[in-house]
Amino acid sequence: MNLEEKTIKKNYLYNGRIINVRRDDAELPNGKPCIREVVEHPGGVCVAALTDDNELIFVRQFRYPYMEVILELPAGKLEKGEDPFESGKRELEEEGGCVADEYRDMGKFYPTPGYCGEIIHLYAAKNLHFTNQNLDEDEFLNVEKIPLEKAVDMVLNNEIRDGKTQALVLKVKALRDKGLW
Repeated sequence: MNLEEKTIKKNYLYNGRIINVRRDDAELPNGKPCIREVVEHPGGVCVAALTDDNELIFVRQFRYPYMEVILELPAGKLEKGEDPFESGKRELEEEGGCVADEYRDMGKFYPTPGYCGEIIHLYAAKNLHFTNQNLDEDEFLNVEKIPLEKAVDMVLNNEIRDGKTQALVLKVKALRDKGLW
């Protein structure tokens, strides 16, 4: 069965600094018309940096849409035309205050595929060297080191609610358990 939908017309409702919002006219696989609402986002990166003591580098920061401080792995938005890997290295040093000798591509994460085209590129990093944070002027966060095992428990107990962080913590744990990272 064909599952693909066809875009008939893209109708932009809002063009912003970070996102654009569309209300598209589309066609279902059976030929019937439909409306699809889409948030365009440039994408992002997230890095699970593992210390020699098997701790992950986390950041705590206020997230306005939720009006709360949440715990996340270092992450950030891709700049236009920026290579995701280079962005991941940049974000790790800017937010986490460290660089790594070794990186591993951990795949792509689709946070909200029902209405948003954002893709978050996931990386793991190890053999860390600590430098200094270099936060953006509108960025305020605290760095924490949390043992991998404890981070897994925090994911399972819903103490870490951020989806990209949950996925990446569990992926790193699975690879460690298999002796692959």
